[in-house]
Amino acid sequence: MIEKGKISSLHLAMMMYPTILGTAVLVLPGMMAKYAKNDLWLSSILASLAGFLTVYIASRLHRLFPKETIIQYSQRILGTFAGKTLGFIYLFFYVHLTGIITREYADFIISMFLPLTPISVVITSMLLVAAMAVWGGVEVVGRTAVVFFPVFTIPLVFFVILVYTDLNPRNLLPVMEHGIIPVIKGALMPETWFSEFFLMSFFLPMLTDSEKGMKWGMASVTGVALTMVLINLVTLFLLGQEITTFTYPLMEVARYISIADFFENLQSVVMMLWVLGAFVKISVFFYAVALGTGQWLNLSDYRPLVLPLGFLVFLFSLWDLPNLSVLAHFQEKVGPYYLTSIQIVIPLLLLLIAVVRRRSRKAKEADRR
Repeated sequence: MIEKGKISSLHLAMMMYPTILGTAVLVLPGMMAKYAKNDLWLSSILASLAGFLTVYIASRLHRLFPKETIIQYSQRILGTFAGKTLGFIYLFFYVHLTGIITREYADFIISMFLPLTPISVVITSMLLVAAMAVWGGVEVVGRTAVVFFPVFTIPLVFFVILVYTDLNPRNLLPVMEHGIIPVIKGALMPETWFSEFFLMSFFLPMLTDSEKGMKWGMASVTGVALTMVLINLVTLFLLGQEITTFTYPLMEVARYISIADFFENLQSVVMMLWVLGAFVKISVFFYAVALGTGQWLNLSDYRPLVLPLGFLVFLFSLWDLPNLSVLAHFQEKVGPYYLTSIQIVIPLLLLLIAVVRRRSRKAKEADRR
């Protein structure tokens, strides 16, 4: 194997949690409320079904090809040429997506905290730190995520406690006033975040207890879904219908907090959540790109590719998305179909083809006997 390091399935679950939520906690409540209104919490639950399906598909493919990633077993399923072509599509997709995530991180930092800092500086600093983690291997990426896991989750609970007395549950009503269609529309965008659980397929071959991969993957999906529901309810109870007017509703919750002139101006805590979550997410995507490229090129080590791929991600983050409005349009209009087709539909087709071929092979062997 090109990667010698190992992590546990629990570490993988703790790594995927901030990978999904790293950019979702700030932007998704406003996006979902635009369509689902006060039913945005239902959209989170509906979208989580995509996460459970994605983990199931990735785990089943791993059981069929236990020591390979999608870059490798796609060639065994489709043949060398078609498999190589599909592998290139996945590598391009994840480089593109890593660039989008990096730009999303940088836009938030620039717009909220560092308006005079060149965006190239913000992007470069994050990519260099992520490159160091990727260079260290899967154990460094996994252990870094585990260390940051409580630092990422505890402040979210802390926010809920601080605004608890000001929450208005009546903003939840009426439930499903306009039927199920707005809930479905609101679920399309968070579904793209849940589809990112397919990144597990790059890490499942490196688990020390791969038989528990699906269980802990499902647990991670459940944790992400519950956290999304909690954040959506808190922002809805506090901001009401005005939630649709904010790009980053959780930031408004932080600004609202003021207790005894001591706990206030907690925007820096939100920035910490964003930076930590974005670092873990970018590192995980970056690692998948580097590992997958090394496998696609049949190299013995992926590390020489880290810096060139980092430069490629840097270019995508600047050229593809010139401003925040273009990014928002991409997430709303293109993302639900782009990400879902690559991370759910195609893997599902690969699984079906692999299962059918295996069964037909077994049937032929049985006939020969």
